[in-house]
Amino acid sequence: MSRRVRRRGSQSKDKDKVIISSPVYPETAEEYDICRPGGEIAGGHDVEWTRLPDDTVVQLFSCLSYRDRACLSSTCRTWRLLGSSPCLWNSLDLRAHRCDADTASSLASRCASLRRLRFRGSESAAAIINLHARDLREIAGDYCRDITDATLSVIAARHEALESLQIGPDPCEKISSDAIRHVAMCCPRLRRLRLSGIREIDGIAIGALARHCSRLEEIAFLDCGNIDETALGKVECLKFLSVAGSRNLKWASAVTYWSKLPNLVGLDVSRTDVPPSALFRILSSSKNLKVLCALNCLELEEEANHNPLGSSHAKGKILLTLFTDISKRITSLFSNSVGKETEISGNWRSQGNKDKNLNEIISWVEWILSQSLLRIAEMNPAGMDDFWLRQGASLLLSLVNSSQEDVQERAAAGLATFVVIDDENATVDPARAEAVMKNGGIPLLLELARSCREGVQSEAAKAIANLSVNAKVAKAVADEGGISILAVLARSTNRLVAEEAAGGLWNLSVGEEHKTAIAEAGGVKALVDLIFKWPTGIDGVLERAAGALANLAADDQCSMEVAMAGGVHALVMLARSCRVEGVQEQAARALANLAAHGDSNSNNAAVGQEAGALDALVQLTCSPNEGVRQEAAGALWNLSFDDRNREAIAAAGGVEALVTLANACANASHGLQERAAGALWGLSVSEANSVAIGREGGVAPLIALARSDAEDVHETAAGALWNLAFYPGNALRIIEEGGVPALVHLCSSSGSKMARFMAALALAYMMDEFALIGSSSEGTSKSVSFEGARKMALKHIEAFVLSFSDHQLFSMAAASSATTALAQVLEVTRIQEAGHLRCSGAEIGRFVAMLRNSSSILRACAAFALVQFTIPGGRHAMHHASLLQKAGVTRALRGAAASASAPIEAKVFARIVLRNLEHHQLEASV
Repeated sequence: MSRRVRRRGSQSKDKDKVIISSPVYPETAEEYDICRPGGEIAGGHDVEWTRLPDDTVVQLFSCLSYRDRACLSSTCRTWRLLGSSPCLWNSLDLRAHRCDADTASSLASRCASLRRLRFRGSESAAAIINLHARDLREIAGDYCRDITDATLSVIAARHEALESLQIGPDPCEKISSDAIRHVAMCCPRLRRLRLSGIREIDGIAIGALARHCSRLEEIAFLDCGNIDETALGKVECLKFLSVAGSRNLKWASAVTYWSKLPNLVGLDVSRTDVPPSALFRILSSSKNLKVLCALNCLELEEEANHNPLGSSHAKGKILLTLFTDISKRITSLFSNSVGKETEISGNWRSQGNKDKNLNEIISWVEWILSQSLLRIAEMNPAGMDDFWLRQGASLLLSLVNSSQEDVQERAAAGLATFVVIDDENATVDPARAEAVMKNGGIPLLLELARSCREGVQSEAAKAIANLSVNAKVAKAVADEGGISILAVLARSTNRLVAEEAAGGLWNLSVGEEHKTAIAEAGGVKALVDLIFKWPTGIDGVLERAAGALANLAADDQCSMEVAMAGGVHALVMLARSCRVEGVQEQAARALANLAAHGDSNSNNAAVGQEAGALDALVQLTCSPNEGVRQEAAGALWNLSFDDRNREAIAAAGGVEALVTLANACANASHGLQERAAGALWGLSVSEANSVAIGREGGVAPLIALARSDAEDVHETAAGALWNLAFYPGNALRIIEEGGVPALVHLCSSSGSKMARFMAALALAYMMDEFALIGSSSEGTSKSVSFEGARKMALKHIEAFVLSFSDHQLFSMAAASSATTALAQVLEVTRIQEAGHLRCSGAEIGRFVAMLRNSSSILRACAAFALVQFTIPGGRHAMHHASLLQKAGVTRALRGAAASASAPIEAKVFARIVLRNLEHHQLEASV
């Protein structure tokens, strides 16, 4: 696979661990022997880092990641103290790191003034109490599917000053009403509670929130099972309520009690089964309600299809649905009249409003919109194209501009997700991707990727990566400087950022026009370094880095960059040690592409000489994953073009492994079949390997593959059988295994000229008198009707040669001594791809001997083959001409050209070969 898209980030069990060590610190930078920069700054003065004011150093620290901050703090005692300044540690984002109890304890000394914490995973949730940040005000955890009542209760008990608690978006199915009741009793200052996927929230838990949390202004119970609607109606301090995606709600009770909430200004019922009647009742009866959001509510949308809802909002109240102009309705909150509403820009942030209550409403609306749009994008329901193209894309881009970091992240994640319509095949909807581009999304996302906030960087990079699957968007990303930005992000010490940046480079590197730009931006070195930085256990970043390197290695110049950056060693390390199939597949593909430039650089030999490379690839051909087997076989095929590699592959058990693979891939993909046969074709160039392939049972599966309905498989299977048939024992095996009818079928019916050509040559080898004599000396264990096979083979060899014959043209060429006529024949008979075939001296000698065969059909076939091998401009034409000269072929060719009994085709072909040899002689003498 040459590219990858991601709809939603997945949780990895193994994350990079932040280690904060405490060495003995020197007093100053001089004692630590810091090397100052040798250059001068613009003003002409040396940089004196140790003389910077403390405030400036603290400001510099604030621009760094936690890891860099900790490293810089280890420089000297002064900077250690400055690096521990409370203002630098009022917010902590641990999502990119594995946070266990030891890690949390090592951070505790810096967290006394911590106010805001974000983490990922249930293990981190259990560990955060070890931070001893008792004055925490905000906690947000995601991917906490396994968080339990006990963990949540302890978190609440240790953080009594908590004002905001958010756990989601993964369902918290192990949390019950008991934990919510504990939160209510332990956190009386709670103002915001957002929980996802709880099975049941009973009236006792909600009642506890109403009694103990007198400042509670917002509740979001998202995608929950059963919620006590009546109890929610008694939380009188509520301003904002969201039950988006929740099920089993009794709407009659909900309307009755929720409409009486005295302070309720915002209600979100998106993705629920709310009936239109209940919706309009609560909209009209709730006194202070300002915003009612009902996105992706099927009953409401069906009603709107049959009965348009008109303005759908009372004065001063707005209803947000998929079929209304959402931006315009939000903007109407700023206007005092309907007339003014039409004159206000859809970007509501441009209004510069200073009303605190209104700003609270807008912040909440942004949050619920980002939540619902992302969930809708993840579910990808049918019939959403019109919404996404009409306003969904522009809405997400508007939310990217939010001042709320989590809204920005979800908006970017939404952009990354809604364009993907097929995860497995990396399919992006072109209209949706181009809608983002046309609405100015590319510069916006690239600017977001430059943010100093790593969570935002990660989501922006993911959006850029997915959008770049579209070639037009990829060009826009490159034109806007996106390649350099992604190359910088790929060097991030934050794994999530580096992973998404590598994904972006992976997709961009599909385009040939972007490969050089990636290399020039330092992308190759950054990708190789990623593999060494996270060599094990970090599946996503390794797969993306290897995938990008595989694409880049397909380019000759970039493949040399990959090798010089240490890419061969890195990729072999992955192939040998990584057990993740996606990583193995991309590593093998990268090695295959590196080895594909044998004629232009030394990477083929370098891969083969890397310790353990060939053994690892041979082992990967036994993988249970078809993609891994396919890429490993492809790598072995390419590597087998090098003589030393060919024998080393055989020594590593490659013959046996590839024969087994060929036997097992009868029902596999055409790609695997092609590579399995191709690898055997490559190995069969040497006599020892060819004999070994026949002995190990490789003939039968190759014959089966020759019957494939794919032309690419025809070529590799025919090529392998042609090589095998050179040796008498294998020729007999092919006949005994029913190979003649299979090759005859290829010779007459394949859509590939190359497959037909090589099938004809394999048949010619077997029908050659030399092959017959050699075969008969070994005896036969099967009853073979050889004479029938011989007649069939010769008939179709003749038909193949005649298919390139034009009687009038050949007659003119035979009667004329002018080279023009021969050139016209050559133009008609040339098989372009045959110029890539390379024959040994023995094989050329075989064709020369065949020119004297008693069969005129075989003489014509031999002459036709020599024409193809010596055509000027062919990759190995000079090599073949030299071999023919050494074999003294001139006399045989003149004899064939002058033979009275030879068919006209054999005569003309012999003359063309003589002409080709003369051309090469002249060329060599210049």
